[in-house]
Amino acid sequence: MSFKQGLFQQQSLKLTMTQELSQAIALLQYSTQELAEFLENKALENPLIQVEPTVVPVNPLTDRKKKTKINTKTIEHNWLEQIGDNQKSIVDHLISQIPLNNEIKPIRPAIEKLIYLIDENGYLTEEAVQLDLPPEHKEMCINMLQAMEPAGIGARSLQECLLLQLKRNPEPHKLAITLVESYFEPFAEKKWKDIAKRLKISLSDIQSAFDLITTLNPKPGAVFKSGHTAFIVPDVVVSWDGLEYTITVFDEQLPKISFNDEFYRQYAKSNDKQVAHYMNHQVQNYQWLMRSLEQRKETLQKVALKIVEKQPDFFQHGPSKLKPMTMKEVADEIEVHESTVSRAVREKYVQTPFGVYELKSFFTSTIQTTNDETTSSTQVKTALIKLIENENKQKPLSDQEIVSLLKDNDAIIVSRRTVAKYRDQLGIASSSKRRRYEG
Repeated sequence: MSFKQGLFQQQSLKLTMTQELSQAIALLQYSTQELAEFLENKALENPLIQVEPTVVPVNPLTDRKKKTKINTKTIEHNWLEQIGDNQKSIVDHLISQIPLNNEIKPIRPAIEKLIYLIDENGYLTEEAVQLDLPPEHKEMCINMLQAMEPAGIGARSLQECLLLQLKRNPEPHKLAITLVESYFEPFAEKKWKDIAKRLKISLSDIQSAFDLITTLNPKPGAVFKSGHTAFIVPDVVVSWDGLEYTITVFDEQLPKISFNDEFYRQYAKSNDKQVAHYMNHQVQNYQWLMRSLEQRKETLQKVALKIVEKQPDFFQHGPSKLKPMTMKEVADEIEVHESTVSRAVREKYVQTPFGVYELKSFFTSTIQTTNDETTSSTQVKTALIKLIENENKQKPLSDQEIVSLLKDNDAIIVSRRTVAKYRDQLGIASSSKRRRYEG
């Protein structure tokens, strides 16, 4: 083997991830909110980029004298909704219940400390439990706190929270109290036969206690949570006029971008080379941003159009008609990489005649049927829910029985493991925990 030194020329192809390419990829996967934040940050970096908010809230009390015509459709929030939220906090609610008599005065600071250490669900935090107070004062303070409204507040565990509510009942259910107090874990796991033998009661007695306990509130402090309702704004709107579909990329929520021509004219002809170089660079950044935004819109529209083309039954008849479809299928047909489709549908929503859906929810795995056709996992889940809703609650269907019924009734071939997985995803308990015991 010989080693020679020298200069050699070699030609090769290499894909380099430039900063602009990296940003273009990021731009495609941004949700509407993320993109709005990105554009605002770009405007701070580049003086040639002007960002104009699309929504200008109007207060009719102060703007009454203005002659400008206002299009009420562009007002996102009613002016009344801009008034401060005066919802009472859990801390204020509990402090207002502390008695003002002289007997309570010495321990009032301790009670207030405990109140400030209650979490958002109404439970005492570990810090509150470990609070350094004289034992007799601490127990008195906790008892006073737990006697306040709403029932269950100030508990140190779920078990104690349920007990507080059961004991507060004008007619306490003795069996329910016994079950929560002494048999909490086996009761929650529905190991009822053993409990029934020990207490010498029927399973229907336990069922009635269970029904009562399910009416209790496991998070009594949650009613004081503040915050406005979040509304999903669709990125794509699909409408049907009876003859054809119209697909629109809805970008009204994005800030409007324009070129700051006045600033450009002021400095573009500068004799300073550094200023000229800076201006050229910022012009290129602006042009790149506009191209990337247009490309993002085109890609999103192409993906949405292809989804509608491949899922006509869904858009005419609803979710039960969703067919299996992969991102690779769509990517191949619109001639882009699969990862591009994945980024395009990330955290994007589409408004359909049947409601608003995540774009990625249209991509489902293929399930085989007995007639050599295919169905989607969404259709399987819909059929599974229907079977469980209509089952005999005293003899709920096992996963294996669901497998057989899906095959016989819907021609769907799935394994018992797949049924169990879909059941978990849907938050449906196993057959043993769905069973009801009636007298």
